[in-house]
Amino acid sequence: MSEKNDSPRMRWVVLAFIALAQLTVLLDGTIVNIALPAAQRDLGISDSDRQWVITAFTLAFGGLLLLGGRIADLAGRKRTFVIGLLGFAAASVLGGAAVNTAMLLTARALQGAFSALVAPAALSLLTVTFTRTGERARAFGVFSAIAGAGGGMGLVLGGVVTQYLDWRWSQYVIAPLAVVGALGAILVIHEPTDARNRDRLDIPGVLLATMGLVSLVYGFSRAASDGWGAGGTVGLLVAAAVLLTVFVLVESRTGSPLLPLRVVTERNRAGVYLSLGLSIIGMFGLFLFLTYYLQAIKGYSPVLTGLAFLPMIVGMIAGSTQIGTLLTTRVSPRVLITSGLMVAAAGMTLLTQLKVDSSYLTLVLPAQILLGLGMGTALLPATSLATEGVEADDAGVASAMLNTAQQIGGSIGTALLNTIAASSTHTWLVAHHDDARLLGQANVHGYATAIWWAVGILVLSAATAAVFLKGGRRGAGPVPVATPSPAVAG
Repeated sequence: MSEKNDSPRMRWVVLAFIALAQLTVLLDGTIVNIALPAAQRDLGISDSDRQWVITAFTLAFGGLLLLGGRIADLAGRKRTFVIGLLGFAAASVLGGAAVNTAMLLTARALQGAFSALVAPAALSLLTVTFTRTGERARAFGVFSAIAGAGGGMGLVLGGVVTQYLDWRWSQYVIAPLAVVGALGAILVIHEPTDARNRDRLDIPGVLLATMGLVSLVYGFSRAASDGWGAGGTVGLLVAAAVLLTVFVLVESRTGSPLLPLRVVTERNRAGVYLSLGLSIIGMFGLFLFLTYYLQAIKGYSPVLTGLAFLPMIVGMIAGSTQIGTLLTTRVSPRVLITSGLMVAAAGMTLLTQLKVDSSYLTLVLPAQILLGLGMGTALLPATSLATEGVEADDAGVASAMLNTAQQIGGSIGTALLNTIAASSTHTWLVAHHDDARLLGQANVHGYATAIWWAVGILVLSAATAAVFLKGGRRGAGPVPVATPSPAVAG
């Protein structure tokens, strides 16, 4: 490997394109939420089919993540990354050009499938590119800031394009970002072939994991719409439990597993996957109910709603690139992650005080700043720790597990917190004689009740990090990996 090709300057160029790809996928996850009402009116999507615009993406993404991670390990991370981005761009154009419901749902499913290639390939490329702790901390700070803030940025962009252009631009605007990311990867990323996994693909594992994860994500989606006790919900969750249990048994006995159990049984990684998954459940208390509150209760426009999330985005970026980067080599990951999650829980606690006439400046704004700083600070060491020390040929699947934990957390958060809010709203209205004039107060009461649960989940997430993660500070030396950092084209 030449000194020029392994220069720090070129590694930062690589990071720029990896971060752009990550942002592209994350933007698409939320930009559609703001554009959905306009798309529904334009295409005549029924209320019963409306949820599938979101669910088609999450099912494909969540169900195929482990397969995408292993494909990256087998076929090469750069190749998987480029193919995923180009496919994602094509699917986005297809979605923007949709003339009916079926065409839009197909495009969303394809976006989810190609995202399942991009997300684990991006993180694993970052893992094997930045191996020295100090440099790695700065790189993961940028990546974590994008990961944390991408969803909020999608809300802002979704509001702008929906209000001033057309809902179709919520899809079109994603395509050029993906193409630029792919072209950049082709030009500057060079992955050594000795970092690839040469094992055969575990077909039984692929089938069991995909069916199990799809059942799990769809089960939580059905719970949000039909209730936890509905036959379809229970059947899907039971099927998911059975399929994933069989998957673990198969993986423990096969010679070339889709998910080597060593990836998830290492104490730090297991703690990060569980803690981060729980924190995402809690964070849905913010995105879900604060969006409803600002638009339905306070009367904010889509653009103003998106802009209202900017303080949290800025907080996440500052938490990751400043606080996290500064402290990650001085403080143990356990302390940093636990502290960050507790700060986020404090911000969420402020939001439990929401009232119909609450002030954005005195309540929502400080809550968002605390949430952003706390989550940003926690995300950097969590993202880095999830892949630190993993064998190079398992980097893709380890990265996929982190994305899977977040995806499952999001699905649980949507179903659980929606159910709690709806039930609390109904109970409050019954207690007030179903007075329709009090519907706004009832909804806000439901939001606040669900947010209290989100506070508890964030505290549980912090406790999980404190118990599972090992103490000890990381030094400034190289992070152990099985192969050296890949070259980058200079």
